[in-house]
Amino acid sequence: MQRVCFLLKVRQDRIAEYRARHAAVWPEMREALSATGWHNYSLFLRDDGLLVGYLETEDFEAAKAGMEATDVNARWQAEMAPFFEALDGSRPDEAMKPLTEVFHLA
Repeated sequence: MQRVCFLLKVRQDRIAEYRARHAAVWPEMREALSATGWHNYSLFLRDDGLLVGYLETEDFEAAKAGMEATDVNARWQAEMAPFFEALDGSRPDEAMKPLTEVFHLA
């Protein structure tokens, strides 16, 4: 099982709305994530907009590709893109660059 952690930056003026959107993630988005291998997926948001994502999956590249193939992901990413800083034209899911794990206590 791969454990994946990534960072993104939510725009300061959109933090409250970002939190509200994630309190009501579309059921079909939740189902698609589960079906494509995203497990134990969490997002943590600091008050300054730093977003930390964590998930477990058998194969992160396959899990991303599975979501890429869904219509619901395309709609979700289009709606979420304006919430983020420094995407440089990428969708939020394309900007998720896994951090290198340096320690784990099992």
